Amino acid sequence: MTEPTETIAERLQRFLDKLTRAERQLAASILENYPVSGLGTITTVAENAKVSTPTVARMVQKLGYKGFPQFQAELRRELQAKISGPIAKHDTWAGRAPERHILNRFTEAVIGNIRQSLAQIDPADFDSACALLADPKRRVYVVGGRITRALADYFFLHMQVLRADVTHIQSISNAWPHYLLDMEPGDVVVIFDVRRYENGTLKLAEMAAERGGKIILFTDQWRSPVSKYSDYNFCSRIIVPSAWDSSVTHMLLLETVIADVQERTWPETRQRMERLEDMFDRTKFFRKFT
Repeated sequence: MTEPTETIAERLQRFLDKLTRAERQLAASILENYPVSGLGTITTVAENAKVSTPTVARMVQKLGYKGFPQFQAELRRELQAKISGPIAKHDTWAGRAPERHILNRFTEAVIGNIRQSLAQIDPADFDSACALLADPKRRVYVVGGRITRALADYFFLHMQVLRADVTHIQSISNAWPHYLLDMEPGDVVVIFDVRRYENGTLKLAEMAAERGGKIILFTDQWRSPVSKYSDYNFCSRIIVPSAWDSSVTHMLLLETVIADVQERTWPETRQRMERLEDMFDRTKFFRKFT
């Protein structure tokens, strides 16, 4: 069995303009706690969205499903994929792995992830998120999780060079609430959270939103629960022939964001980079060849 090329959440976003007002209300209800919110009976799903059951039936057919049972079967498959640990994911992949070399199979999967992920990004949202990150009047906070902290470290290191007032929140520490003390309304919080979503990250997002923080979320195709509080969601497909999820698409997006913010802040950024290089020279931090 091959992985579907599009999740129901992605399909809902793609069809949003073609839905009626009631159907858009239903779509928003399903996405709010996706995919669990779509797993009740058709009556329960309709009641939760405050729409009629025929509205539910019509919308799932618009999405390309024969009926609500097929729609729910796909949601259950996505939920299973969402909660799978590394061992279960490897066992699932190994049983259907083709004979071609891993270099080619892995690369093809990554390229497919990139294409599908970029197709879901609204350029206007991307530009708006970068404008927030480039605004010197806003502090920027960066936080990752057990695995995604590597992405957070990478992003923080570059943002710290590009502009002032950038803070790396160590989410694995129980001291992270201290970081919220100085957060002002409009400050930007960049959060990385992929499947096996972390409770601490969700609570941090909730509290940051309460303080008026603008949240930029980098997540997977199933969407972290943090999306309930985020202002901008960048969802990357992460499935590859491995027990581990892929961060390649996330890294592509991060480096594109860094490039965009650099262009927006270049006069100030250039001065910061020149001062930093002078410090490196004085400390002889890097080896130079003459």
